Amino acid sequence: MATTMTFTTLQQDVRRYLERGNTYASDPVVYEQIPRLINLAERRISRELKIQGFINVVTGTLTVGQSVYPKPDRWRDTVSMNIGTGTQNNTRKVLYTRAYEYLLSYWPDRSQTEQPIFYGDYDYNNWLIAPTPDAAYPFEVLYYELPPLLDDEVQTNWLTDYAPQLLLYGTLLEATPFLKNDERIPVWQQMYDRAAAMLNGEDLAKILDRSAVRKEA
Repeated sequence: MATTMTFTTLQQDVRRYLERGNTYASDPVVYEQIPRLINLAERRISRELKIQGFINVVTGTLTVGQSVYPKPDRWRDTVSMNIGTGTQNNTRKVLYTRAYEYLLSYWPDRSQTEQPIFYGDYDYNNWLIAPTPDAAYPFEVLYYELPPLLDDEVQTNWLTDYAPQLLLYGTLLEATPFLKNDERIPVWQQMYDRAAAMLNGEDLAKILDRSAVRKEA
């Protein structure tokens, strides 16, 4: 019978692997720490791996005269940004990414408007677009996100569905220094690296397949 990982079953698996924290009464410190270790592993994985499973899309409409736009919640890194131009804004135009200093030099007066060409990070929470939009262009942004962190309410996410081994080994890797069980770090690190390499390999295969299709076309 197939099994699925949830936040609850992951905690159970971690306790069995560690042989610690089985109940609050017997081991309260480890019992309470395991959910935090899971969340640390989730953050680590989303930071270290840039794979298709972490890509999300946000759409909206630019505002005339507004050059700074908020990034979505749990944003990690931007993949691409495009706007709709032409008749009925049906022609997609890719915006080029540039450093903040370049945007500042290229378009120093943000009160002036024109069709956007570039975008960049204004800060961690916002993008800066240059030139400042002169029309209400629809936009589309592809970005890497941190999946919703697991807890009692959020029992599953992309990692539990598609990368349970990676999440398990990542949690165990976070747990070993906490338990001062440093001799286990190389074991969990090797298994974590192997699971991560498999995911990266799957993404590379998809890229190569798409490239082959384009060449045939």
